[in-house]
Amino acid sequence: MTKDNHRQKFPALANKAYFNYGGQGPLPEPALEAIYEAYKRVQLGGPFSGEVGAWVVQEAMLTRRAIASELAVPAETIALTEDVTVGCNIALWGIDWQAGDRLLLSDCEHPGIVASVMELQRRFNIEVEVCPLAATLNQGDPVQVIADSLQPNTRLLVISHILWNTGQVLPLTEIVNVCHQVGVKVLVDAAQSVGVLPLNLIESEVDFYAFTGHKWWCGPEGLGGLYVSASALADLHPVFIGWRGIVTDSSAKVLGPKPGAQRYEIATSAYPLYSGLRSAIALQHQWGTILERYAEICRLSKYLWERLSEISDVECLRKSPPEAGLVSFRLIGGMPHKELVGLLEKQGIMVRTILNPDCVRACVHYLTTEAEINKLVEEIFSQIQKR
Repeated sequence: MTKDNHRQKFPALANKAYFNYGGQGPLPEPALEAIYEAYKRVQLGGPFSGEVGAWVVQEAMLTRRAIASELAVPAETIALTEDVTVGCNIALWGIDWQAGDRLLLSDCEHPGIVASVMELQRRFNIEVEVCPLAATLNQGDPVQVIADSLQPNTRLLVISHILWNTGQVLPLTEIVNVCHQVGVKVLVDAAQSVGVLPLNLIESEVDFYAFTGHKWWCGPEGLGGLYVSASALADLHPVFIGWRGIVTDSSAKVLGPKPGAQRYEIATSAYPLYSGLRSAIALQHQWGTILERYAEICRLSKYLWERLSEISDVECLRKSPPEAGLVSFRLIGGMPHKELVGLLEKQGIMVRTILNPDCVRACVHYLTTEAEINKLVEEIFSQIQKR
């Protein structure tokens, strides 16, 4: 399928140059239709009926399988959640923290995760250390930085696979190996990696991997997941508990948690979103394999990086071509980044600001075109010239 034909399935791409996939991807028409049809089926069958109840179980199973296939893991290791933050919080709060335990996180984590860690520190009197991964964007070894930061009382490392602010891709397998050698588990914020990188979480041996469907998969907001490795499952207690995560007998007596990661699921959700996410994932495969899509993302992000580097008043944070779809840059002149983003949006070009480091972030998907990139670069140049 040609890219032009493929893009026609995304209504949001018809009237704008979209570079905010890392915030939220545009929902394709087939996914919208799948969601509508699923809601209609629920109403026709009776929202609370035996028929729809069985359908919900089937939908959840199919969705875990579809996600698991993308991550190269067994379906029973996937818990369905609302988003990345919920998945991270399940892992963060499910550990049996003791006063004096140590948690290590990078200096490039999302504020939502940082705030969760701060509350853990307040409530359980744990120690928190921040390791300086931002400085390794262009030089240095992030694996060594993490290794040097590990202490005998460190229990968990929290990092992003792709750093949301600078776009740096961390060597996950090497990091996990260093941590596991000293008994430290690894929780990954995968907001920017799922749907971008070819993944095999079993081979990486990562413990926890939290992700969402509404960014690079271009699925509906409100549906994501958490991968929990088989070895990490036994020591991670459910944070929230509801009927979807427990086993009962014929008299409704609670027998315990369900096997596998399903124990971390809670109760009623917007089940028609399951159909929408599966449809969105299937549509990605119609264009190409994950390897082909990732190669296209890298080709186009390199093109954007090269074009931006031609503008004397623009500085790309990364000094070499990006390894994924996030391209962060700053203006050397006097124009505030927020002002530039606002001016670009008036021209139908969607990017965003990042506060730390102070920069502008453009997200390049395989859906992106060179024409969109040229439009973005030319408009940035034009706005700088007007100053």
